[in-house]
Amino acid sequence: MSEIEKLLPGYNCGSCGFRQCRDFAAELSETKNAEDLHKCPFLARDNFKDNVDKILVLLGKDVPMAEMIVGIIDGLEADFTLAPLKDECSCREDIHPFDGSIEIEVGDILRYRPLGCPVTHFAKVIDKVPGIYTVHMVGPLHRLGNDDFKFKDVGLCMILAFDGKVAKGKIPKVGQTVRFVPEYCMMQKVHSGMVVGVEGKNVRIEAIDLKVW
Repeated sequence: MSEIEKLLPGYNCGSCGFRQCRDFAAELSETKNAEDLHKCPFLARDNFKDNVDKILVLLGKDVPMAEMIVGIIDGLEADFTLAPLKDECSCREDIHPFDGSIEIEVGDILRYRPLGCPVTHFAKVIDKVPGIYTVHMVGPLHRLGNDDFKFKDVGLCMILAFDGKVAKGKIPKVGQTVRFVPEYCMMQKVHSGMVVGVEGKNVRIEAIDLKVW
């Protein structure tokens, strides 16, 4: 019982129907009923997932296998897939064109190739600061449904950051180096970077690298 108690949140909130986590642990130890774990709302949080798996082992239950996320082009395993933020068409990307002579404004459509990626991208600028442009992906060309549209060819760009929502996989912690797959990536390639912000399932990842070590 004491081992289970150590793995419970320890908040003694009473949501499970017991006055203390110790009493809940005693009940679990006696009944071996894994379904009762749902009575604790905190155990549903990602930061307690490992604890839940350990409790299941102590109860003599099978631990469900986590779904693996694997990049198609490289076969590498990722920590999560990254989806657009709410009501947005793609993840946000911060890009830095190497050619600084081109005038770029919010609303412009850019054609560029990310450093390290063989695929030409088309993106719409939604925000800018000097030298850095925040964009939404709008295609390769065929996704736009129009072969005759205006764009600015900015050439090679460095991808600096992603903002998006964790769709599949485990929500990371700030400061963690992660592997992820943007859902709209044509190559479904595993990217890597450093998590600098987490709010719920929304994450910001910087120091983007298309190589995964």
